[in-house]
Amino acid sequence: MDRFQEANRQKWNELAEVNYTSRNSDYGVEAFLGGSDNTRDLHKTELEELGSVEGLDILHLQCHFGMDTLLLAQKGAKSVTGLDFSPVAIKQARELAEKAGIEATFVEGNVYDAPSLIDGVYDLVFVSWGTICWLPDIEGWAKVISHFVKPGGRFYFLDQHPVILSFDDHAPAPHAPVYDYFHKPDPISFDDTAVYSDENAALKTKRSYEWTHPVGEVVTALVDAGLRIEYLHEFDTVAWKALAFMEPCEGGLYRLPEGMPRLPLSYSISARKPL
Repeated sequence: MDRFQEANRQKWNELAEVNYTSRNSDYGVEAFLGGSDNTRDLHKTELEELGSVEGLDILHLQCHFGMDTLLLAQKGAKSVTGLDFSPVAIKQARELAEKAGIEATFVEGNVYDAPSLIDGVYDLVFVSWGTICWLPDIEGWAKVISHFVKPGGRFYFLDQHPVILSFDDHAPAPHAPVYDYFHKPDPISFDDTAVYSDENAALKTKRSYEWTHPVGEVVTALVDAGLRIEYLHEFDTVAWKALAFMEPCEGGLYRLPEGMPRLPLSYSISARKPL
């Protein structure tokens, strides 16, 4: 693991602590465990696009502390396995599974090392929300995905649209892009202590690094890795307040204020491994 990803792991260890333990966290751990009247579920987009997962063996890469992994298990998956590079998040995932009484396997490791850490192939490989911006090599990522999708199996991907990454996420009003849309080998560095899930929390670690991966490069990498694209969908919503002036909307999502031009804020890909 290089210094960029090690710095990101340090920051995600802190984020995991806040996301999991804060009573103000958008993740809603207490709701998931039945400690409130609210119910916790996948976001609207996944619910509409995933379809039934009944009886499937599922691998969830970059799973954070595993809440979505466990939600997939609750929806009838035969088995669920999650992987994340944060040891704090994986410890929490195992704890959450035990408290919820859900059988799941959680593995600590870098996504690029996954083929040496996890055996077998899967009916569904699942990757969602805030994932590939932390990765330098999208071609290597796509090869890992293809490695784990069994012949006839499916890969489902949902994430913020790279257009969002062109903007300053803390600017209080609409503005022109400030970062390149197209990928560069060197990351963009950020110094920020804010926590996306809890506006009242702050981190000790400031520095993190991100890479932009245009949609065309992601699709091409998956095709080159041997997957067949079933669809590419774009949406004017995203799962968190990715820009400071976004407004909440239905299904736990956010969009740009009324009257602004609609831009793609997230996108999904469904792909298959040929038989």
